[in-house]
Amino acid sequence: MRIVETYSHLNGEAALRFYSPELWQEITDVVAGVDAEACRTKVSRERNRVGELLYSPEGMNKAFAAGFHGKGWRQERRTFYVTSDRDLMRRIWHLPPLEQKRLIEEKGHVAIQTYNQTDFVKERISVEVQFGKYSFVAHDIFVKHMSFFMSDAIDVGIEILPMKELETQMSSGVPYYERDLLNIIRQGRGVPAVPLVLMGIAP
Repeated sequence: MRIVETYSHLNGEAALRFYSPELWQEITDVVAGVDAEACRTKVSRERNRVGELLYSPEGMNKAFAAGFHGKGWRQERRTFYVTSDRDLMRRIWHLPPLEQKRLIEEKGHVAIQTYNQTDFVKERISVEVQFGKYSFVAHDIFVKHMSFFMSDAIDVGIEILPMKELETQMSSGVPYYERDLLNIIRQGRGVPAVPLVLMGIAP
């Protein structure tokens, strides 16, 4: 596959290229190493496309996972506790998980354990590869990357998305770069408050 477009939010790409050029090279190598045609295995069952051979999200996800894992990128999970007491949540969200749990229970609430998980993390860079439903991109950007950044676990988040030219050859409902570029730009220059690189790919 090839990288067609990138968008740098809050200087995410500049920071990555300057401070971690070897990681930038690894990411571009992983993208280039994915054989798109080998992932064109999904037979469409959609009414207006029955029998058409489409790019498989599952196949592409497996190819990206193999590429990133081969270079030492690993999945990472951040556990935390929540409750409905918003004032308490404002005070404790940044604390270690067990401290959150203790303080919630001291207030007489039930401490609900939950987590955020990101696909690939290495040396304070997180990467999400998104071929699922278009609504998942907002969760990646405004929850996953943001959570890891606010927890001081990453410095830059990367969101890899299909370009429209690839999305048209996939099942309906898949996100694409051009739409999510607009979604970020119209938030304004400072939102979300995490340095990001939006990366659009195509065969």
